[in-house]
Amino acid sequence: MSVLNRRQTLAVLASTAGAGLLPETATAAVAKKPAFIPCLNMSTIRGQKLGFVKELETASKAGFRSVEIWMDTLQNFIKEGNTPAQARKIVGDLGITIENAIGFAPWIVDDEAARAKGLAQLKTEMELLAEVGCMRVATPSVGAQTPQSPKIDLQKAAERYRAILEISDQTKVIPHLELWGFSKNLNKLSEVMYVATESGHPSARLLLDVYHLYKGGSSLDTLKLVGKPGVEIFHINDYPASLPRETIVDADRIYPGDGVAPIAQILKTIKNPDRPIVLSLEVFNKTYYAQDALVVAKTGLDKINKVIAGI
Repeated sequence: MSVLNRRQTLAVLASTAGAGLLPETATAAVAKKPAFIPCLNMSTIRGQKLGFVKELETASKAGFRSVEIWMDTLQNFIKEGNTPAQARKIVGDLGITIENAIGFAPWIVDDEAARAKGLAQLKTEMELLAEVGCMRVATPSVGAQTPQSPKIDLQKAAERYRAILEISDQTKVIPHLELWGFSKNLNKLSEVMYVATESGHPSARLLLDVYHLYKGGSSLDTLKLVGKPGVEIFHINDYPASLPRETIVDADRIYPGDGVAPIAQILKTIKNPDRPIVLSLEVFNKTYYAQDALVVAKTGLDKINKVIAGI
């Protein structure tokens, strides 16, 4: 065999051997990829009134690498003379990611003047969030959630959701349509699915919640109809067996795994093989507010990890 042929043969064998290894290596990489990312919604320690920086520090010390902030807490930090750049540096130094912000701009209401103010408010908030590195914002049915609120036509709601999605084309901060089970409007999975779909915008996303799915009476059998790209972040919590959905309220939410919610079923349904789902602990429990915030955060992370183990 000539030197040239020998070299060619060795090259072919090497490339063939490498090709045989690639699938196994890729499979191993996929196997190690987490299905879920634990996240702390600052609602969980909001009652301790720590402020923007201490909330972030508490989450980081507890072991969370992802958080959900509240717009008013960030805005108070800025009002105190701090800058978005400072906020972004604090987040980076702590080694955490702000996954989402909880805001309350009335973007969906029928009153045109109020809705215009709501859009302006949301745009300002989205611009601030972009500066601090948060690229999502929750957009529930603020201003249209009370029993006295008029029922909003879903087609109009879809048009209004598209309007705020078009703002995101500029800011790159994506408004996630949040389901509120207690709300007069958008309290069922079918309704938020319709509005998101009819918006006709590629960035449309849903923000769902274990408690709110129960409170609004949504069937979990239809949760599988939500496309995998439609859910990037999901609020995780639980509820006790003693409280029917008609009377349960936000403050009754408890740590995941401490109640009777079918969390395993929900997580298996929303699990996305292409990328991890951010699981954000959102509770408003006064018993937890009476405890040390770090203890609550550590307990919450432990509860999330136990729930997702093996799913």
